[in-house]
Amino acid sequence: MAVDDHLLEAEDKMERAVEHLKSEFRSVRTGRASAGLVEHIRVSYYGAPTELRQMATITCPEPLLIVVKPYDPSSVGDISKAIQASDLGITPASDGKVIRLAVPPLSEERRKQITHQLKEMSEQARVSLRNTRRDCIKAIDAEKKGKAIGEDDAKKGHDDATDLIHKYEKLVDQALQAKTKEVMET
Repeated sequence: MAVDDHLLEAEDKMERAVEHLKSEFRSVRTGRASAGLVEHIRVSYYGAPTELRQMATITCPEPLLIVVKPYDPSSVGDISKAIQASDLGITPASDGKVIRLAVPPLSEERRKQITHQLKEMSEQARVSLRNTRRDCIKAIDAEKKGKAIGEDDAKKGHDDATDLIHKYEKLVDQALQAKTKEVMET
């Protein structure tokens, strides 16, 4: 396998790590309502755990309100129980057909806790990026040891892998800054 192939594979893994971080950020509560808060909640639907977004239409008609309208009205109770059991800290209000979730404004202390949680998620993404870089460099070194590539190509591959991690760490930092700003807004 050529150095470029190892670098492409590493870049693909790094891209997926950043996308995973962004999807995790979407499920973190901010000061306003977002469908991303509840769409991944798993509901026991006829004995099978099913994501809420597959069972209902989720809308945010107001900045502090999420409305969940199940496709099957008989599942309203199960959905309410699943939302109650989640760690959102929001109590669902149901009228038998739709579920309304009033998102309370965040206190300053809770905003700081969420910011700390975001930093931990970002650090996990950085660890994933570093592991990917390490694996790429190991693969390049194995190629060099097996005399499949020369020393100059291996050195260039190491430098390119380092450039890749710097690029994706900047993306992680940008995502963290944007989400932190969103959380700290009142």
